[in-house]
Amino acid sequence: MHTSPTTPTSTRSASNLFEFDDSQSPKLDPKLIAGDERHFVAVAESLASSMADATAKLDEARWATDGSGRELMERDFEVHRLTARLRSLRRFGLDLCLGHMVVEGGQDIVYIGRVGLLDDRGNQLLIDWRSPAAEPFFGATHARPMGLSRRRRYRWKSGRINDYWDEIFTADSLDEPERAALDDQSAFIASLGATRSPRMRDVLGTIQADQDAIIRAGSRGALVVDGGPGTGKTVVALHRTAFLLYSDPRLGHNHGGVLFVGPHEHYLAYVSDVLPSLGEEGVQTCTLRQLVAEGAAATDEADRAVADAKSTARMVEAIETAVRFYERPPTAGMTVETDWAEIQLDPRDWVEAFDAPDVGTPHNEAREQIWDLLVTILVDKYTGDISTAVVRNSLLENEVLRATLDNAWTLIDATDLVGDLWTVPAYLRECAPWLTTDEVRLLQRTEAHRWTTSDLPLLDAARQRLGDPKAAQRKQRRAAVIAAERRRMDHVVDEMLQLDDEDGMIAQLRQGGIRDALVDGAILPASDTDHLAGPFAHIVVDEAQELTDAEWHMLRLRCPSSSFTIVGDRAQSRRGFTESWQKRLRRAGLDHVDIATLSINYRTPEEVMWEAAPVILGEFPDANVPTSIRRSGIPVTHGHTSDLDATIKAWVQEHPDGTGCVIGSSALTPSPRIRSSTPALSKGLEFDLVVLVDPAAFGTGIEGAVDRYVAMTRATQRLVILTS
Repeated sequence: MHTSPTTPTSTRSASNLFEFDDSQSPKLDPKLIAGDERHFVAVAESLASSMADATAKLDEARWATDGSGRELMERDFEVHRLTARLRSLRRFGLDLCLGHMVVEGGQDIVYIGRVGLLDDRGNQLLIDWRSPAAEPFFGATHARPMGLSRRRRYRWKSGRINDYWDEIFTADSLDEPERAALDDQSAFIASLGATRSPRMRDVLGTIQADQDAIIRAGSRGALVVDGGPGTGKTVVALHRTAFLLYSDPRLGHNHGGVLFVGPHEHYLAYVSDVLPSLGEEGVQTCTLRQLVAEGAAATDEADRAVADAKSTARMVEAIETAVRFYERPPTAGMTVETDWAEIQLDPRDWVEAFDAPDVGTPHNEAREQIWDLLVTILVDKYTGDISTAVVRNSLLENEVLRATLDNAWTLIDATDLVGDLWTVPAYLRECAPWLTTDEVRLLQRTEAHRWTTSDLPLLDAARQRLGDPKAAQRKQRRAAVIAAERRRMDHVVDEMLQLDDEDGMIAQLRQGGIRDALVDGAILPASDTDHLAGPFAHIVVDEAQELTDAEWHMLRLRCPSSSFTIVGDRAQSRRGFTESWQKRLRRAGLDHVDIATLSINYRTPEEVMWEAAPVILGEFPDANVPTSIRRSGIPVTHGHTSDLDATIKAWVQEHPDGTGCVIGSSALTPSPRIRSSTPALSKGLEFDLVVLVDPAAFGTGIEGAVDRYVAMTRATQRLVILTS
């Protein structure tokens, strides 16, 4: 990302690290940079030593094969940790360093890094940006200096420092060379004008105090990061994710970890490099679609009324009634025949068996518990002379008894259950009695499994409630394989015990624990693990203003602690969002909600916001329209759709770097620097150039206004609007 394509910064000398043009030559005064140069020599030496040490430990851990299951698991964790550490060191090298700070009245300079780094003697060369000691570097302002006298921020390019800026927080007198580096906030302002790339970049070097306060807020309950376009909501959420994993032991991977949910796959690709650059590689990222297997092929719901009807919390609750339809104990007794006796099973026995599963046990998994208790009840009622083991085996093979249970507690797949709601009107009426006759008719369709996005939360709720209908079969196969392998190993052990055993070592094989440990786990049937099923210790949700009650249910199921970072802008909700965040989230089941508001637009120039603000305020007068802090000097231009190709060609020729996006036209042939998108798929992204084609065609009302507002505010430099 920042390293040279030919020379890794981890092996490059710290000499000639500062690479400035002639206009910046005063900043090369030895009085200003000699201390940095000496420090970076030590950092380079420590990096080389750290990488060599991590490589050696990684090789040792990979070759380690001895030990118990727990020891092997700890080895795998160490391999993962060392691999991630090496990737972090190799990714950046010397540009791990973000800057330094000087505490008022102190002489020591404290250097801040993407990760912490010690020298061979244990001296701290870099403090991890997430540590409490690093907080003043990001949070200090002239009104609240947090004990600092100075702060320096570096700007890196291809592994070298091509600029730096100093800020002072005290009234110290300065020599002339020191004044050359003073340019308050210029590091931040310079970053705003930088060209965009196909990947989002982290902004560690330019995090502002208001953003840092949100990043470092605690993880209990739900924190809403509310802000308009360009306020840095997404980048704050990503940095907050890395910070929480570092600072809060309750959120570590051993406790569930963190899930980051984005609005679409283009967005996830755009932000994919940020978390690794911040020192975190183990965060699960996904879209709402990806939480459900059927999401990949699901289409958008064509009828808005159908989508609205399916997206309520009540419809999710209807899944429970739908499952209960398949959990009805027989109301009549039955006689179970065996070779030795007829045993009576009455309705109270069925009720007792149906009450056996623990609360929360998935329907399909509970069935085996019910079956075991039914057989036990029947065995207990048997009074003959045949051994209970023989009677039990006979009952386990009783097809009439199993068929009766199948009819009373039926194994069912989530897709069949939800599909039946849309194809069997009577079933839907029973499960959702509040629906009118017209609404029941509206929700019916001919193809039960033709899934739409509004079906996904219901499929997810059904799958969570039902469990896997084949889980019992897999459990039985696994038990059979283990039993067969244990018999095989017992035979081997018995043969070994016949050998001479002068030292008594072979005799230890008589111990049951050792015999069990000889069973080869590698031969066991593999189980399909759903890494997105949770539970997670914390969930971050971006573009959260678009989520329905049903979609919130999907996320709450995966985070029992209700620890969320919720990122959104009420004014960017295509459905309309007139209530408060607290009221909206309380309806979604989140009671403890704090709000952090961002109101400064760091991305979108003032010229673009002048044109975009009236678009949303006309439909949503209470919109949180942020205030831009910069002007680009480039006015918004208008033209005819026939100007599209010429506009793109001219911009590419004039700008060797940066990216552009055409929103509203499918006629464009995408290129590495220019892409085509819809308003919905452009959410969360940003481009140097944005060309809107026929924005009036985006729609009417709040939905159309939001699409135009979102599309316009993707521009960081130039906005062009073309109409027919």
